[in-house]
Formats: sequence, structure tokens, C-alpha cells
Amino acid sequence: MGPLQDNPPADVDFLEVAPENWIGVGGRLGKEFRKFTGQYSFVGHGLSLSIGSPAPLDETFLFRLKHFLDEHKFHCYTEHLSYCSDDGHLYDLMPIPFTEEAVHYVAARIRRVQDILERRIAMENVSYYAAPGKEMDEIDFINAVLTEADCDLLLDVNNIYVNSINHRYDAEAFLKQLPAERIVYFHMAGHYDEAEDLKIDTHGAPVIGPVWGLLDTAYEHFGVVPTLLERDFNIPPLPELLDELGQIRALQSKWTTDSDHDIALQS
Repeated sequence: MGPLQDNPPADVDFLEVAPENWIGVGGRLGKEFRKFTGQYSFVGHGLSLSIGSPAPLDETFLFRLKHFLDEHKFHCYTEHLSYCSDDGHLYDLMPIPFTEEAVHYVAARIRRVQDILERRIAMENVSYYAAPGKEMDEIDFINAVLTEADCDLLLDVNNIYVNSINHRYDAEAFLKQLPAERIVYFHMAGHYDEAEDLKIDTHGAPVIGPVWGLLDTAYEHFGVVPTLLERDFNIPPLPELLDELGQIRALQSKWTTDSDHDIALQS
């Protein structure tokens, strides 16, 4: 939080944090966090819900999460359409099989989460590098889960680009098949070029040209949607991140005459 705390940027509209990193934190850090949640709007982007896991949902965690979201008046809560645990937690997001059975299983778990949290949640389209047990296309799987669970969508623009290269599909065509009415906000991020035909979603580099182009297409198709810039490591000085946010704002201005564009940073 150092640079943000020393020089709080006026042109950032909201911040995103992983609730798991802040639930139960007290003392000096807890006070600093509460100061930020009083100054900015916040969204929560979870890391450990593991919605596709074969293990039961951690409902103890969900009730703690509900208290945290309510206490800090978070605007929304989002998670990954993937899984990261069974008997223990992994340090990666594993792909859920694209099957009808998985649609029903995941949708039921999302509905249970929404019942406990007493709020709609949004699921993020994730990057993946293998599709075990695939019986349907990724786009059909995502749309089926969103419909059956009656939940919202966190649309990750970079993940669409990464997956389109790795799995050889048209990124713009995929984007335009997602339901506009369910989108709560966009993610933008950089990635790593392992090879010409293999991109790794890392959030550790600047956003590249083709991903900016896909964001431009997203604004044209869906309208101007709140957009968050993710950066997890190789974090540059704050002015460089604000320059990237400026590129987001410039694209938003291209598609609207309204000066109230929502852009955000991961905190």
C-alpha cells in the first residue's frame, strides 16, 4: 500500500483486493486498510472459493467473507470459474471440465454461495492450458454456468486473448458471444510469451497492443464498462501504472461523451 498511501491517486475510481489477504487483519495494517475502504470504492476478488472443487464448499469461510464484505461495504465480490483445492489448496487455478455435468455442479455451488453471502457474485473467465474431459466449447460452458447459476460475469479481456492464441479461436467472436447484461467489470493485464503459440497469464507485464485492441472492441460492443488493471509482480513505479490507466480512460472516452469513467487498480 506504500505508494498508494503516500500519494493517493485522484483519478482511480475503485480498488480491488483479495478478501483472503485482509479478513481478520487488525492493528496498524487493519487501520490503514479501513482508511482506504473509507476513501475508495472497493471490490473483492477471491482466490480460494474453488467453485469447481470436488471438496465441499468452505461455508465457515463464506460466513466470515460475508461479514467482511458487509463491514467494508464492498461494491461486489468476484471469483474465478476454476478450482484450486481438494484436500489442500494449490497455488494455481485448475480448469473445470467443459461438460454438462460440471455446469450443473458448479451452478449449484454458485447459487449456494450467493445464498450465504446474500448477494449476487460474478465469475471470471479464466486462462487455461489444457481442457481435460472437454465435451463442449469454452464459450458454451461459461454461458451455461452464468444462466443456470443466475450470476454475473467478470470479463477478463487478457484471458480471452491468451486463450485465443493457446487454443486457436477468434478472440473477438468469443468476446461478442458473452452476455452484456451480466458483466460487472473488466480485467486488463499483461502476460508472458512462452512461445509464439503459447501465452501465459501472469499479470507481471504491461498490457500489449492486441489486448488494448480487444478492450477497444469490448467497449464498442458492450459500452463503457468499469475496468480494472491487474499487476501482481514486477510492479513498476506508480506513475507507470497510472499511465496504463490513462490508456484505459482514453479508450473509454472514445466510446462515450460521459466524463465519469470507472477505472481501477489492484491494491
